Order: sequence, then C-alpha cells, then structure tokens
Amino acid sequence: MKVVAEPLQSGSSLAYDYIHDYEKVTSLYGEDYHRDQTWMDRMQWLDDTEDRRVNRHALVEILKGYNEKFNSHDAVHTSLYMLEKPGTLVVTGGQQSGLFTGSMLVIYKAITIIQAAKEAEKRLKRPVVPVFWIAGEDHDWDEVNHTYLLSGDTQQVSKIKMDKYSSQRSSVSYSAISSAEWDQAIKSLSDTLPDSDVKSDIITQIQRAIHTSDNLSDAFATLLGDMFGKYGLVLLDSADIRLRKLESPIFKSMIERNDELGRSYRASADQITSLGYELQADVADEGANLFYLHEGNRLLLVKQDGKFMDRKRLVSFTKEQLLDMLEIHPERFSNNVLTRPIMQDSLLPVVACVLGQGELAYWAITRQAFEIMDQKMPILLPRMSFTLLEDTQQKYMKKYGLSFQDVQYRLQERREQWLSNQDSLQIDQLFVETRKAFEQMYDPLIEQLSSLEKGLYTLGENNKIKIIDQISFLERKAKDALEQQHEATLRQWDRIGTLLFPMGKPQERVFNVYHYLNRYGLSLIEDILENTGDYSEEHRVILL
Repeated sequence: MKVVAEPLQSGSSLAYDYIHDYEKVTSLYGEDYHRDQTWMDRMQWLDDTEDRRVNRHALVEILKGYNEKFNSHDAVHTSLYMLEKPGTLVVTGGQQSGLFTGSMLVIYKAITIIQAAKEAEKRLKRPVVPVFWIAGEDHDWDEVNHTYLLSGDTQQVSKIKMDKYSSQRSSVSYSAISSAEWDQAIKSLSDTLPDSDVKSDIITQIQRAIHTSDNLSDAFATLLGDMFGKYGLVLLDSADIRLRKLESPIFKSMIERNDELGRSYRASADQITSLGYELQADVADEGANLFYLHEGNRLLLVKQDGKFMDRKRLVSFTKEQLLDMLEIHPERFSNNVLTRPIMQDSLLPVVACVLGQGELAYWAITRQAFEIMDQKMPILLPRMSFTLLEDTQQKYMKKYGLSFQDVQYRLQERREQWLSNQDSLQIDQLFVETRKAFEQMYDPLIEQLSSLEKGLYTLGENNKIKIIDQISFLERKAKDALEQQHEATLRQWDRIGTLLFPMGKPQERVFNVYHYLNRYGLSLIEDILENTGDYSEEHRVILL
C-alpha cells in the first residue's frame, strides 16, 4: 500500500478557503487550527469551564450502557474510564447512521477522529478520547436507507435500498425495521458482492449486527464497533433517550434564548454571504431550530404569533408551555443542524471536532450562537479524504498515460482523444470533406433550379437538410463501429471513471466499504490506519 497526495475538487469555496487559505475566513471561525497555541488555548478554556457542561459521571454511565450493548471492547472501556476523569478531552465527529455503514466517508471520518485524538494527546500531553456522534435523531430516511457497491456481474454501480414500512417522520433510531426488510437487504448485498475468501465472514458479521439491532442506528453502531472498537472509539447516539434528561437544561437555555440565537444565526449568515460564500444550511428568520416529537412524527418548530409551532400547526405552544413540556417530556425534544453543535459541546469536553467540507461551511453560521450559550466553538478539523486506487486501475492508467487529475477533470476528453488516435480512416475529417463537397455541388444546383420556379429553391433547401442529416447519421454509425471495434479497451477507460468517480462524484461519497473489504480483506481498515500516518487535511490516493 502506497499513499500519495492528490488535490480533490471541493464542493464548497468556504471549506476550501478554510483548509487552504485560512486568513480569508478567520473572522468566521476564530484562531487558526494549525497553530499549537490554538490547541493550548482551547484546552485551557475547557479546564476553566468544566462546570458549563453536563456531569461527566452521569454522561459516562449512559455511554457505558450504550457501548456495552453495541461496542463492547477493552479499549472502549479504557476510553470511558479516562473520559470520566476531569481533564480528559475529546475529539469527536459524527454522521447519520447509514445502511451497512453508508459511504466510505463515514469510515474516513472515524479514522480521522482516531488519528486526531492520538495526535492531540501527544500535542497537549493530556488524555484525549475519540468519540463518534451518531446522528440518530435525524429523520430523513431517504438519506440513509441505501448504499452503493460495484456489481460483480455488470461492473456497474448498484444501489441497495431498504424501504421503511412506516410513513411517520420519526428519528432513524426510533424507526423499526422488519426482519424481512433486513433479510432482503442482506440478500441484495450478498448477490452484489463477488465471491471471495472473506465474503461469508462479511455476511456473517452483518447478520450478527442486524440480529442484535432494532433499527438502522443500532446496526450501524454494531458495525462501527466491529471496525473501530479496538482503537477505543466511543459511540454516542444523539437519539439515546437516556441523554435527554442530561440535555434538558441545555434545551431550556435554547428555548429561553431562542430569539437571541435566531438573530445570531441570521447575522452570521449575512456575514458569510457578504464575503461571497454560499450558505450551506437554511437560516429561517422565524426558525426555532428545534424539533418536537408529536405522535411519532419529528416536527421542526418555528415561531409565529408569539408561539412555537410546526408549519402545519399540529402543535402550538407558548414559551412557558414549551418549557413545561420540556420538564415533563424531555424525550420529545431534539436539535436541528444549527443547534446540534452547541448540544455536542455541552455534553462533551470537545477540544476538536472532525467535519466534512459541507459541515465546515455550515458550522460558520454557529459561531456567535456558541457565545450566546456561554460556549466557545471548538477547533474544527477537516475530515481526512481518500480515494482507493486498485491495482488493475493503476495498470490501466499507466497504460493510457492518465493521471488522477486527468480522471477527475478530463477523462471523457482524454478518452475521445485516444479513440480518435485509433481512427485510421480519420472519420471526422472524412465527413467534413464529404459535407463540403456535397454542398459545393448542391448549392449551385438549387440556385439554378430557382430560376425555373421559386418553390424549387425552398424544396431544394429542405432536401439538403435531409441529406445532411443522413450524412450525419452515417457518421454516427461509423463512430459507433469504431467504438465497437475497441469496445474491450474502452470498457477499461469507463471502469477507471466508475471506480474513481462513480456517478460523477468522489469515490468516498458513493461506494460502501464492503466492496473493498470483500476484495482486499477485513484488515484493510487497519492497513489504512497504519499507512496513512499522521493526520492530514490533504486528499490522498491510496494505491492498493
């Protein structure tokens, strides 16, 4: 395994500047995360504000119960033992639970959290625990109910999807999945993965995870634990009902200071757009930025007519009524994308949070909100980014003189250029000359015929268009024949694009890890951890 740095196109100009030109965005985020002093200052601030977070012992007791069920490893027990001690810090990051762990970026986020925690521990000479925040309170089922693999038979991208038999907009962690749906998903996975030495072990591992799970989040946690528990990665499900009592005081402050929070989000959003960046999260002027669970449906609250309500007015509360409901039923409350960062830092002593590029961009909206809640934005670390390049594709790229940047930006152009070089007939030039010769003969003809009758000129022009169309049709057929002549080779070109940028997106955003574990063995994740070395925000290509 060899690792080389290669730039990858960013989806956000704000995230790009955060990573590559921090001075441009200092006003949005604060001190530069590259500086050692920034880390020391953050550690000191956490020490000074221990009383602003929930009780460590109470939090760890909940995490012990959760991890004992889904992530019971000696290293995790050690991490939780350390987390209970004052002064222990956390590097965290999170993701929605996905089918069979979802796309590769989830795996890379977990790797980044682990690597960054190790380095922070060395830098600060202080215990630092890695924590993965499972966003199980999210209710967008369509974002998490599927995953993509490369079909062993067709070499095409295959989608495995799981339907939800309930129409309620409930949190993923509260959405039960039938055994029949699980069985069908596993069958689809088994049918898609080609036979290998470890395929049966993979299927067995997934079946075990599913048989101990009531929902997608539980299965996700078990699989993550199987992969990363031995590295001490602690798992936290944000939908864990036992957390709500601990979170209740934070929700209370969010409700009491809701107008202030709303103004801070609006001010930050305006600042971001004034600097020429696009917003990566909606900032509604009337938004309460909290969800309320009502009859199994997770409703986003807004403020209208002095009350908190959902858009359809299924629920409506005065501020006092909402606070009373929080005291009676804290389990009905959850965060949205803008309040979740504050809740995370109210629970955990976060020295640094690992974020993807989209997250980096929308966290800029929350900086002032942290201050309103007597908090301070943590250090934000860009998630490590990788593309796995298999040996066969390496050979093809070398054969055709393709670089990673060629594949990213101009693969189709290079493919057409290669095919043109194989064209001994020079089809393009041949048909250009043919059209030119035809027009040189035909145009004078219809000019002469128009002297007999004006209508013949119009008829001739229409006839000319039809003949040109037929010539173009023949040209397309000739090019099709050329492609068919080189079909096997062109499939190699197409496979390069499919594996590195499936569906036109970075590999890490599409493919599931089990495609690679099935091909390269269950130790692949361990190999990546060992061979990628220190934390780096640069995108890297891993040559397998």
